[in-house]
Amino acid sequence: MSTAPVLAVTVNKNRQTGMPKNMVPDPGWFNGDQTKFEDWWREMRLFLKNNRVIETDNRITAILACLRRSIAEIYTQKKLNELNKETGIQDWEEFV
Repeated sequence: MSTAPVLAVTVNKNRQTGMPKNMVPDPGWFNGDQTKFEDWWREMRLFLKNNRVIETDNRITAILACLRRSIAEIYTQKKLNELNKETGIQDWEEFV
């Protein structure tokens, strides 16, 4: 009789609540600095995945909410204007 290996997973818990700690930190605001975009975008994708944000509308809303200042703010306003005109159906591939 063969048995499958058992994987041990260590989960760090918040000592105050006993709940698992979030392993992926919030990426914070993106302020339009293009030299920092790739790092921020990677952190944002990890954050969305870790927090199981899978609905397209929720993903896009979360990303737009984190864009601040400069060109990022202009982009956010443009996208919000487009979303207000549309039927409410958003395409993730078109967004990214």
